[in-house]
Amino acid sequence: MSTTPPSSKLKIFSGRANRPLAENIAKHLGVALGKLNLGNFPDGETSVRIDEDVRGRDVFIVQPTCPPVNENLMELLVILDAFKRASPARITAVIPYFGYARQDRKDAGRVPISAKLVADLLTAAGTNRVLCLDLHAAQIQGFFNIPVDHLYAEREIAAHVKSLNIPDNELVVLSTDEGNVKKALKYQQRLKGQLAVVDKRRANAEETKAEHLIGASVDGKTVVVFDDMISTGSSMAGAIRTARAHGAKRIFVCATHGLLVGKAVDNLKDPAIESIAVTDSVPVTKEKLERLPSVRVISVAPLLANAIRRIHEDQSISDLFKDEATVVTG
Repeated sequence: MSTTPPSSKLKIFSGRANRPLAENIAKHLGVALGKLNLGNFPDGETSVRIDEDVRGRDVFIVQPTCPPVNENLMELLVILDAFKRASPARITAVIPYFGYARQDRKDAGRVPISAKLVADLLTAAGTNRVLCLDLHAAQIQGFFNIPVDHLYAEREIAAHVKSLNIPDNELVVLSTDEGNVKKALKYQQRLKGQLAVVDKRRANAEETKAEHLIGASVDGKTVVVFDDMISTGSSMAGAIRTARAHGAKRIFVCATHGLLVGKAVDNLKDPAIESIAVTDSVPVTKEKLERLPSVRVISVAPLLANAIRRIHEDQSISDLFKDEATVVTG
């Protein structure tokens, strides 16, 4: 029987999608980031070489499949294949942002369920387990035939909102649409205040129209708008316009994944927004931060690090959410 401490078998590696997050996770775990040589061949194909022994190790690969989605997804698949052939004890794909999550059902004729396809590809490439954060649709967990641990950044984002010191009788938690109500309700239960929902109609794949509010009045109130992601920002901008039209006094924005693609920066350049809080699940470029100085980035590295340690030591992940602090236990 081996006397090697379990922690010495833990290995964290990173793709190129969000290396700073992976470095921060490794720092919280007290381990060095694994040596992985990544590049591209002249024709653009992904090149991967593992520069250390991983035989019998518990390997965690950090790679959100954020924009450019296809490039980061393909890189993750090639990394997984390389590790599968290097005989680790287990491979866990740590995917803080799961691309293709919005294509989780057939909402029209002759369209794919791409989220299921990605789940199958990850499994075929060699993943034994998946660790995700705030999936756009929770049912995606059922697309996998391997264990999926689904984390939530609810506590980290709620802590940020509490630091704003908004009185309970002034706070209205606003959901960007009816489909986001359950998530918004969780925030409202943590933060107190009242709940309102934007009645949204989608015009096309990039634009939505929002005019009406359901629930609590926002007149003279401080509104905190919640969503799981900000992509082009059209839904968020519509929710903000609607809140302003109904008399909101102050407006704050919160989302787990700050993709900020397309016209997002222009859509969110609204002086009525006091701050936009997103996590570091995906990288926010310096250029975007300069153009949107209201953005505040909240780190989810401690949350992910604690989950990784619990998986490695065969401890319960659900216990993570019973305590108020996400402190990495050692």
